[in-house]
Amino acid sequence: MSLTERLGLPLDRGPRCLAIGAHPDDIEIGAGGTILRLIAERPDTEFRWVILSGVNGRADEADRSARSITASAATLDIRILAGRDGYLPYDGAADTKESLAATTDPPPDLVLVHRHDDAHQDHRFAADLAWQLCRSSTILEYEIPKWEGDLASNNLYVELDAEVASRKVGHLVEAFPSQSARHWYTEETFRALLRLRGNESRAPSGMAEAFLARKLVI
Repeated sequence: MSLTERLGLPLDRGPRCLAIGAHPDDIEIGAGGTILRLIAERPDTEFRWVILSGVNGRADEADRSARSITASAATLDIRILAGRDGYLPYDGAADTKESLAATTDPPPDLVLVHRHDDAHQDHRFAADLAWQLCRSSTILEYEIPKWEGDLASNNLYVELDAEVASRKVGHLVEAFPSQSARHWYTEETFRALLRLRGNESRAPSGMAEAFLARKLVI
């Protein structure tokens, strides 16, 4: 069954998708495969792409990556904010919320954002804002592997075929060279998480992305 059917996306117009990441590579790590699958199915999708903290020279990476991964989509509105990395809930929170609120009219049909129980406070802040500002939208909360080891149970899986999974992994290591020195930022990490979630969902290819869907109206 298609993502359009599963998620109740509109058929009479292009779906509106709001993707929110605390940092430049978060959206691609958490939902890059789902985005690629959605665009392949619905090239009329309209994307709004918001990075809350695009500082320390990473804004260019974020911009190039977003434009590359959504190249076949109908439209892309990308906004890279200047939030202070590691201080998002405490420093300039009101300005960040106001900037994000400007992207929610008309309301998105689908929101991709961090899990609300993520161990990173910047990530939790992004999820809190999504739930405050997008009350009529379907919100899927994605996961980010990290040192804290906070991977948790999920209740929604998006199966990826082998080609899409490989495209996602390749994109991550190519689009964000600034992260290559981080010990965890490797193809093996990203592929391992896809394989684990593929095992949990019995995906035919063995690969999947996982989300938390706290509320779905069908």
